[in-house]
Amino acid sequence: MKKYIVEFIGAFFLVFTVGMAGGHQFGELAIGSVLMVMIYAGGHISGGHFNPAVTLGVWLRGKCDTKDVVPYWIAQAAAALVAALVIAIIVKTPGDCSLCLFNLEGAKDYAALPSLIVEFLATFALVWVVLNTATAKGTAGNSNYGLAIGFTVFFCAVAVGGISGGAFNPAVGLGVLAMGKVSIAQFFIYLVSDLAGGVVAALAFKAVNGAE
Repeated sequence: MKKYIVEFIGAFFLVFTVGMAGGHQFGELAIGSVLMVMIYAGGHISGGHFNPAVTLGVWLRGKCDTKDVVPYWIAQAAAALVAALVIAIIVKTPGDCSLCLFNLEGAKDYAALPSLIVEFLATFALVWVVLNTATAKGTAGNSNYGLAIGFTVFFCAVAVGGISGGAFNPAVGLGVLAMGKVSIAQFFIYLVSDLAGGVVAALAFKAVNGAE
């Protein structure tokens, strides 16, 4: 249960920061930074996934118990929805439902093919960095993995966030869907391309590192 609580807390603050700081001048830095600090805070307990695509990649790599995969996903998705609810309570004004959960009136769509490509590439990069800095024998015991993972999200958000919205995480995609920031179609782009990026990153890690 401790692991699931940690995953909930980390995913909550990640999605909360995405919702509150997205579009801010330093939004990408804030998002990368909150991921970094939450990994440092809870990585020793749960692995610091906070992302269903990362959980999938780590499981395929063999460093996440099968029994933990679905509970991790549930904790991450629940955290995203709670974060969206908290933001709706904080931000909306009386009588204004522009930020009510799943009010998609102003939801944004991004071009489908570019979104699929950049979400896949960015999530591949993220999971690749996670596997190589936090699970590989060659980097065992390092204390820099949180910084590496957080800054991967930062550079990906800066590089391609304007093309897809910069989720790189199905839980974040669920959160911004609940906030009414993206359409259901865009959420499914996040879901498919991000999970695919995690799978391919795990396969690439195994190809490079062998069974370990």
